[in-house]
Amino acid sequence: METITIDELKSRGQDYLLAHWEGEELVMEPFCSCGALLEEDYHCSRCNRDCMCTFIACNDSQSFSIVQKLIFGNPNFRKFTASMVGK
Repeated sequence: METITIDELKSRGQDYLLAHWEGEELVMEPFCSCGALLEEDYHCSRCNRDCMCTFIACNDSQSFSIVQKLIFGNPNFRKFTASMVGK
């Protein structure tokens, strides 16, 4: 399974969703490529730009499994890609 680091995402200029399993649900938090946590409008106040989060970085195998099901089974996620986060 391919992994990616947060530093690699930053160097690519890739906005992303950080996914993890919390309690009984998948939680995805949006981040700008600069590393700033985004609000609901996905606007980065640090960079002053609107971000496009179509990459999902998964912290654990359970979240990665659920994200894969969303990407391949839900038309709303067809433009998304995902990977596990490595060190």
